[in-house]
Amino acid sequence: MDLSVIIALYNERESLPELLDRIRTVLGSQLEPGLQKLPDYEIIFVDDGSTDGSWDFIAEQADKDSRIHGIRFRRNYGKSAALYCGFGAAQGEVVITMDADLQDDPAEIPALYRMITDGNYDLISGWKKKRKDAVLTKNIPSRIYNATARMVTGIRLHDMNCGLKAYRNEVIKSIEVYGETHRYIPYLAKEAGFTRIGEKPVVHARRKYGKSKFGLSRFVNGYLDLLTLWFLARFGKKPMHIFGLFGSLMFMAGGIIAVWLIIQKIYWQSHSLPYRAVTDQPLFYLSLLAIVLGMQLFLAGFIGELVSRNAPERNHYHIKEITGGTSARQNSAAIYKTL
Repeated sequence: MDLSVIIALYNERESLPELLDRIRTVLGSQLEPGLQKLPDYEIIFVDDGSTDGSWDFIAEQADKDSRIHGIRFRRNYGKSAALYCGFGAAQGEVVITMDADLQDDPAEIPALYRMITDGNYDLISGWKKKRKDAVLTKNIPSRIYNATARMVTGIRLHDMNCGLKAYRNEVIKSIEVYGETHRYIPYLAKEAGFTRIGEKPVVHARRKYGKSKFGLSRFVNGYLDLLTLWFLARFGKKPMHIFGLFGSLMFMAGGIIAVWLIIQKIYWQSHSLPYRAVTDQPLFYLSLLAIVLGMQLFLAGFIGELVSRNAPERNHYHIKEITGGTSARQNSAAIYKTL
């Protein structure tokens, strides 16, 4: 299988016929110059609990064309869940994701396909350089959001959340998309070891039918998801490194302050100087608070280490290739997840 096109959708019945026709037109010609054969492709629609008849259209088309597949959720789970199931079903060497609202142009597929097959990239993200969205509610928040994402992840992409992306098959099989982390698939790929990430300016069209399914809350949720992914990537397997560090610092700071107050009180008392009782000083209670919080953070680190130690995937690593004979391959395959 050369190519898998994954389309996650929710209530997009009006746009599906035009979208499918445009994809078929594009994939009805050679994806690479000089090739005589047409691409062997599949189109995977993931219906995220639509209620407008989208599934009826998908099922009808799947009966007519064996290259069209459909996955239907019982209810709306979100785009991350849809992509997760689509990634699991995809068989193509190159996988392309796009939205169903006609804002992503299927004519971009051949160029994205070639950028992956040329061997220079593991993942290509689209860049809607000239956006057709509302300036105040989408363009400006999107710029701020992407600037923050670049700073935190270290990936120099202008539009990390663009739905139009191309991947090597091994990339999508190596990452787990959950919650609302579909916004940060390039970061998930980077943390899995796929660092050859690029971008391509793509055409952005205005929504032709219906309305957007995302509100302003996605920007708040996006920042929280970004912080969560960053934290898990850095300390997911070594929580004591963060909780133990801050716990130790707070415990020592609180202890030093408490000891200093006691020594100060004894010194003043021994020299017949006026003094305040230690328990009359607010700083003493702040030191006790720091000691208690420090102990709690330290214990949180211990608990995190126990959870991490017993996690079933604590020793799962992505191996690119193995050399050294059959025995080495068998022994490694028995322990690690080989790609």
